[in-house]
Amino acid sequence: MKKIIITLIIIILLISSILLYSRFIATKGLKIKEYKVVNTKITDSYHGLKIVHLSDIHYGSTISEKELNNIVDKINEIKPDIVVLTGDLIDDRLSFDKDKIINCLSKIEANLGKYAISGNHDLPLDDFNYIVKESGFTNLDNNYDLIYYKSNEPIIISGIGYDGEDVGIKTEQFDKYISELKADDIKPIYSILLVHEPDMVDNLDLNKYDLVLAGHSHGGQVRLPFVGALYTPDGAKNYYDEYYKLNNTDLYISSGLGTSMYKFRLFNKPSINFYRITNK
Repeated sequence: MKKIIITLIIIILLISSILLYSRFIATKGLKIKEYKVVNTKITDSYHGLKIVHLSDIHYGSTISEKELNNIVDKINEIKPDIVVLTGDLIDDRLSFDKDKIINCLSKIEANLGKYAISGNHDLPLDDFNYIVKESGFTNLDNNYDLIYYKSNEPIIISGIGYDGEDVGIKTEQFDKYISELKADDIKPIYSILLVHEPDMVDNLDLNKYDLVLAGHSHGGQVRLPFVGALYTPDGAKNYYDEYYKLNNTDLYISSGLGTSMYKFRLFNKPSINFYRITNK
Protein backbone atom coordinates (compact mmCIF):
# COMPACT_ATOMS: atom_id res chain seq x y z
CA MET A 1 0.00 0.00 0.00
CA LYS A 2 2.84 2.37 0.86
CA LYS A 3 4.47 1.73 -2.51
CA ILE A 4 1.17 2.39 -4.29
CA ILE A 5 0.70 5.70 -2.46
CA ILE A 6 4.26 6.78 -3.26
CA THR A 7 3.76 5.82 -6.92
CA LEU A 8 0.51 7.81 -7.10
CA ILE A 9 2.17 10.85 -5.52
CA ILE A 10 5.02 10.66 -8.03
CA ILE A 11 2.55 10.40 -10.91
CA ILE A 12 0.52 13.36 -9.62
CA LEU A 13 3.66 15.46 -9.16
CA LEU A 14 4.89 14.54 -12.63
CA ILE A 15 1.58 15.43 -14.28
CA SER A 16 1.36 18.66 -12.29
CA SER A 17 4.90 19.60 -13.30
CA ILE A 18 4.17 18.98 -16.98
CA LEU A 19 0.98 21.06 -16.80
CA LEU A 20 2.72 23.93 -15.03
CA TYR A 21 5.63 23.83 -17.47
CA SER A 22 3.41 23.74 -20.55
CA ARG A 23 1.25 26.59 -19.22
CA PHE A 24 3.77 29.04 -17.82
CA ILE A 25 7.15 28.23 -19.37
CA ALA A 26 6.56 26.59 -22.76
CA THR A 27 4.20 29.40 -23.81
CA LYS A 28 6.95 32.00 -23.31
CA GLY A 29 10.02 32.90 -25.32
CA LEU A 30 10.38 32.95 -29.08
CA LYS A 31 11.85 30.51 -31.58
CA ILE A 32 12.88 31.68 -35.05
CA LYS A 33 12.51 28.92 -37.64
CA GLU A 34 14.65 29.64 -40.69
CA TYR A 35 14.03 28.08 -44.10
CA LYS A 36 15.70 28.30 -47.48
CA VAL A 37 13.10 28.38 -50.26
CA VAL A 38 14.61 27.53 -53.65
CA ASN A 39 12.84 28.22 -56.93
CA THR A 40 14.45 28.70 -60.34
CA LYS A 41 11.79 31.28 -61.22
CA ILE A 42 13.49 33.70 -58.83
CA THR A 43 15.74 36.07 -60.76
CA ASP A 44 19.02 37.39 -59.43
CA SER A 45 17.24 40.61 -58.47
CA TYR A 46 15.14 38.76 -55.87
CA HIS A 47 17.78 36.23 -54.87
CA GLY A 48 18.10 36.36 -51.06
CA LEU A 49 14.72 38.03 -50.48
CA LYS A 50 13.87 37.82 -46.77
CA ILE A 51 10.30 37.14 -45.62
CA VAL A 52 9.17 36.95 -41.99
CA HIS A 53 5.93 35.08 -41.34
CA LEU A 54 3.95 35.46 -38.12
CA SER A 55 0.57 34.01 -37.31
CA ASP A 56 -1.99 33.21 -34.63
CA ILE A 57 -1.00 35.81 -32.08
CA HIS A 58 -4.39 35.58 -30.35
CA TYR A 59 -3.57 38.78 -28.50
CA GLY A 60 -4.67 38.50 -24.88
CA SER A 61 -4.12 34.74 -24.64
CA THR A 62 -0.47 34.13 -23.75
CA ILE A 63 0.69 37.14 -25.80
CA SER A 64 0.39 40.56 -24.18
CA GLU A 65 1.94 43.92 -25.01
CA LYS A 66 5.30 42.92 -23.50
CA GLU A 67 5.56 39.70 -25.51
CA LEU A 68 4.41 41.39 -28.71
CA ASN A 69 7.03 44.12 -28.35
CA ASN A 70 9.69 41.43 -27.92
CA ILE A 71 8.48 39.71 -31.09
CA VAL A 72 8.66 43.00 -32.99
CA ASP A 73 12.23 43.57 -31.79
CA LYS A 74 13.27 40.12 -33.01
CA ILE A 75 11.64 40.71 -36.39
CA ASN A 76 13.45 44.01 -36.83
CA GLU A 77 16.77 42.36 -35.98
CA ILE A 78 16.27 40.14 -39.04
CA LYS A 79 15.73 43.24 -41.24
CA PRO A 80 13.11 41.56 -43.44
CA ASP A 81 12.12 42.72 -46.89
CA ILE A 82 8.55 41.49 -46.41
CA VAL A 83 6.50 40.68 -43.30
CA VAL A 84 3.29 38.64 -43.54
CA LEU A 85 0.61 37.87 -40.95
CA THR A 86 -1.66 34.90 -41.72
CA GLY A 87 -4.56 35.54 -39.39
CA ASP A 88 -5.84 35.32 -35.82
CA LEU A 89 -4.14 38.48 -34.71
CA ILE A 90 -6.98 39.02 -32.25
CA ASP A 91 -9.50 36.62 -30.75
CA ASP A 92 -13.23 37.18 -30.56
CA ARG A 93 -13.29 35.34 -27.21
CA LEU A 94 -10.73 37.66 -25.58
CA SER A 95 -10.56 41.34 -24.73
CA PHE A 96 -7.88 43.40 -26.43
CA ASP A 97 -6.67 46.99 -26.60
CA LYS A 98 -6.50 48.09 -30.23
CA ASP A 99 -4.17 50.99 -29.52
CA LYS A 100 -1.63 48.76 -27.76
CA ILE A 101 -1.59 46.31 -30.65
CA ILE A 102 -1.22 49.12 -33.17
CA ASN A 103 1.59 50.68 -31.16
CA CYS A 104 3.48 47.36 -31.28
CA LEU A 105 2.85 46.32 -34.87
CA SER A 106 3.50 49.77 -36.32
CA LYS A 107 7.11 49.41 -35.15
CA ILE A 108 7.73 46.48 -37.50
CA GLU A 109 10.11 47.55 -40.25
CA ALA A 110 9.99 45.88 -43.66
CA ASN A 111 11.85 47.08 -46.71
CA LEU A 112 9.19 46.20 -49.29
CA GLY A 113 5.95 45.87 -47.36
CA LYS A 114 3.84 44.37 -44.58
CA TYR A 115 0.81 42.23 -45.46
CA ALA A 116 -2.00 40.61 -43.48
CA ILE A 117 -5.07 38.43 -43.91
CA SER A 118 -7.80 37.63 -41.40
CA GLY A 119 -8.35 34.34 -39.57
CA ASN A 120 -11.44 32.73 -38.12
CA HIS A 121 -10.99 34.51 -34.76
CA ASP A 122 -10.30 38.00 -36.15
CA LEU A 123 -13.74 39.23 -35.18
CA PRO A 124 -15.21 41.72 -35.34
CA LEU A 125 -13.57 42.22 -38.73
CA ASP A 126 -13.98 45.98 -38.42
CA ASP A 127 -11.56 45.91 -35.49
CA PHE A 128 -9.13 43.68 -37.36
CA ASN A 129 -9.25 45.87 -40.46
CA TYR A 130 -8.69 48.99 -38.38
CA ILE A 131 -5.68 47.52 -36.55
CA VAL A 132 -4.12 46.27 -39.80
CA LYS A 133 -4.51 49.62 -41.53
CA GLU A 134 -3.27 51.73 -38.63
CA SER A 135 -0.28 49.41 -38.14
CA GLY A 136 0.91 50.03 -41.68
CA PHE A 137 -0.03 46.63 -43.08
CA THR A 138 -1.67 46.10 -46.46
CA ASN A 139 -4.86 44.10 -46.03
CA LEU A 140 -4.79 41.25 -48.56
CA ASP A 141 -8.17 39.78 -47.70
CA ASN A 142 -9.25 38.70 -51.20
CA ASN A 143 -6.81 41.15 -52.72
CA TYR A 144 -3.32 41.28 -54.18
CA ASP A 145 -0.26 43.46 -54.52
CA LEU A 146 2.78 43.57 -56.77
CA ILE A 147 6.23 43.67 -55.24
CA TYR A 148 9.10 45.17 -57.20
CA TYR A 149 12.72 44.89 -56.13
CA LYS A 150 15.64 45.95 -58.31
CA SER A 151 13.66 44.79 -61.33
CA ASN A 152 10.78 45.63 -63.64
CA GLU A 153 9.52 42.06 -63.16
CA PRO A 154 7.29 41.83 -60.09
CA ILE A 155 6.34 39.16 -57.61
CA ILE A 156 2.60 38.87 -56.96
CA ILE A 157 1.37 38.35 -53.40
CA SER A 158 -2.32 37.62 -52.84
CA GLY A 159 -4.50 36.56 -49.94
CA ILE A 160 -7.69 34.70 -49.13
CA GLY A 161 -9.41 36.18 -46.09
CA TYR A 162 -11.56 34.21 -43.70
CA ASP A 163 -15.09 35.47 -44.11
CA GLY A 164 -17.15 32.35 -44.70
CA GLU A 165 -17.37 32.67 -48.47
CA ASP A 166 -16.85 29.74 -50.80
CA VAL A 167 -13.15 29.25 -51.59
CA GLY A 168 -13.95 28.67 -55.25
CA ILE A 169 -15.37 32.17 -55.54
CA LYS A 170 -12.20 33.64 -54.07
CA THR A 171 -9.86 31.69 -56.31
CA GLU A 172 -11.69 33.05 -59.33
CA GLN A 173 -10.52 36.45 -58.17
CA PHE A 174 -6.91 35.39 -58.68
CA ASP A 175 -7.68 34.61 -62.32
CA LYS A 176 -9.15 38.10 -62.56
CA TYR A 177 -5.96 39.59 -61.08
CA ILE A 178 -3.83 37.79 -63.65
CA SER A 179 -6.13 38.80 -66.51
CA GLU A 180 -5.90 42.44 -65.44
CA LEU A 181 -2.11 42.23 -65.27
CA LYS A 182 -1.82 40.55 -68.66
CA ALA A 183 -3.91 43.35 -70.15
CA ASP A 184 -1.29 45.77 -68.85
CA ASP A 185 1.51 43.47 -70.08
CA ILE A 186 2.66 42.70 -66.52
CA LYS A 187 3.95 39.19 -65.92
CA PRO A 188 4.77 38.29 -62.30
CA ILE A 189 7.71 35.88 -62.07
CA TYR A 190 6.69 34.32 -58.75
CA SER A 191 3.40 33.94 -56.89
CA ILE A 192 2.89 33.99 -53.11
CA LEU A 193 -0.47 33.20 -51.50
CA LEU A 194 -1.51 33.86 -47.90
CA VAL A 195 -4.24 31.69 -46.38
CA HIS A 196 -5.25 31.06 -42.79
CA GLU A 197 -6.44 27.46 -42.85
CA PRO A 198 -3.89 25.21 -44.58
CA ASP A 199 -6.46 22.60 -45.63
CA MET A 200 -7.79 25.23 -47.99
CA VAL A 201 -5.05 24.28 -50.45
CA ASP A 202 -6.99 21.15 -51.38
CA ASN A 203 -9.53 23.44 -53.04
CA LEU A 204 -6.95 25.47 -54.94
CA ASP A 205 -5.28 25.10 -58.31
CA LEU A 206 -1.75 25.01 -56.94
CA ASN A 207 -0.29 25.47 -60.41
CA LYS A 208 -1.04 29.15 -59.88
CA TYR A 209 1.03 29.50 -56.70
CA ASP A 210 4.71 28.93 -56.04
CA LEU A 211 4.63 29.58 -52.30
CA VAL A 212 1.67 29.26 -49.92
CA LEU A 213 1.97 30.52 -46.33
CA ALA A 214 -0.62 29.49 -43.72
CA GLY A 215 -1.29 29.37 -40.00
CA HIS A 216 -4.22 28.10 -37.90
CA SER A 217 -2.79 24.68 -36.95
CA HIS A 218 -0.51 26.01 -34.17
CA GLY A 219 1.54 22.93 -35.02
CA GLY A 220 -0.89 21.18 -32.69
CA GLN A 221 0.21 23.38 -29.74
CA VAL A 222 0.91 20.24 -27.73
CA ARG A 223 3.33 17.83 -29.41
CA LEU A 224 5.15 14.70 -28.32
CA PRO A 225 8.51 13.42 -29.58
CA PHE A 226 8.13 10.83 -32.37
CA VAL A 227 4.35 11.39 -32.28
CA GLY A 228 3.88 14.99 -33.33
CA ALA A 229 0.69 16.97 -32.87
CA LEU A 230 -1.86 15.44 -30.50
CA TYR A 231 -4.71 17.58 -31.81
CA THR A 232 -5.30 19.99 -34.68
CA PRO A 233 -8.37 22.14 -35.36
CA ASP A 234 -10.78 21.80 -38.27
CA GLY A 235 -9.14 23.39 -41.28
CA ALA A 236 -5.77 21.87 -40.32
CA LYS A 237 -6.50 18.16 -40.34
CA ASN A 238 -4.64 17.33 -43.56
CA TYR A 239 -1.82 19.86 -43.24
CA TYR A 240 -0.51 20.93 -39.85
CA ASP A 241 3.25 20.34 -39.75
CA GLU A 242 5.76 22.98 -40.77
CA TYR A 243 6.32 22.07 -44.44
CA TYR A 244 4.74 20.21 -47.36
CA LYS A 245 5.79 19.96 -51.01
CA LEU A 246 2.65 19.79 -53.13
CA ASN A 247 3.67 19.21 -56.75
CA ASN A 248 5.72 22.35 -57.47
CA THR A 249 4.22 24.39 -54.65
CA ASP A 250 5.90 24.98 -51.29
CA LEU A 251 3.46 25.08 -48.37
CA TYR A 252 4.80 26.42 -45.07
CA ILE A 253 2.65 26.52 -41.93
CA SER A 254 3.48 28.70 -38.96
CA SER A 255 3.14 27.07 -35.53
CA GLY A 256 1.99 30.44 -34.24
CA LEU A 257 2.71 32.62 -31.27
CA GLY A 258 -0.30 32.61 -28.98
CA THR A 259 -2.67 29.89 -27.85
CA SER A 260 -6.24 28.99 -28.68
CA MET A 261 -8.86 27.14 -26.62
CA TYR A 262 -6.36 25.96 -24.01
CA LYS A 263 -3.34 27.98 -22.87
CA PHE A 264 -0.76 25.23 -23.14
CA ARG A 265 2.21 24.46 -25.37
CA LEU A 266 4.52 21.47 -25.20
CA PHE A 267 7.55 20.73 -27.39
CA ASN A 268 6.27 23.60 -29.51
CA LYS A 269 7.59 27.01 -28.48
CA PRO A 270 5.98 30.22 -29.83
CA SER A 271 7.66 30.87 -33.16
CA ILE A 272 7.97 32.97 -36.27
CA ASN A 273 9.10 31.67 -39.66
CA PHE A 274 11.95 33.30 -41.55
CA TYR A 275 12.32 32.48 -45.26
CA ARG A 276 15.21 33.26 -47.58
CA ILE A 277 13.98 33.07 -51.18
CA THR A 278 16.74 31.95 -53.53
CA ASN A 279 17.28 30.60 -57.02
CA LYS A 280 19.95 28.06 -56.11
